[in-house]
Amino acid sequence: NARVLLLKDFSEVGFTFFTNYDSRKGIELAENPQGHLLFFWDELQRQIRIEGQIQKVSRKESEEYFQSRPRGSQIGAIASPQSCEIEDRLFLENKKNTIESEMNGIENLPCPQNWGGYILKPHRFEFWQGRMNRLHDRIIYENDGGVWKIGRLAP
Repeated sequence: NARVLLLKDFSEVGFTFFTNYDSRKGIELAENPQGHLLFFWDELQRQIRIEGQIQKVSRKESEEYFQSRPRGSQIGAIASPQSCEIEDRLFLENKKNTIESEMNGIENLPCPQNWGGYILKPHRFEFWQGRMNRLHDRIIYENDGGVWKIGRLAP
């Protein structure tokens, strides 16, 4: 399945994003913890495709990131039953208002247990460079037991 994500961090270990674990995305990742990231730059005719295993980040890391978010985003994460069908917009607004009222005076809002981060740990990168006449360059890096091997694919 595909969707746009907000990449929040990257390191030598992998690429990190955050979401509701009960969302469709979270349920799909629990069933099949494989993922792909795609970065495309039309103006440069370049893209990078990254494949890897996905796993949850530590609870501590999720809570730290949650606390760094704006209060409105925290309330939105608490209020939203992400990916669930709702009656109408008013349902969401009422839920947000209830949470705001309940959390009034609480400086650090609690990070919901069903919300947190994932990290994609890459095992394959494909770098694509657009060229004339469809003779594009496609260079791959694959991790083979801890050793990165470089190859070239036909366009």
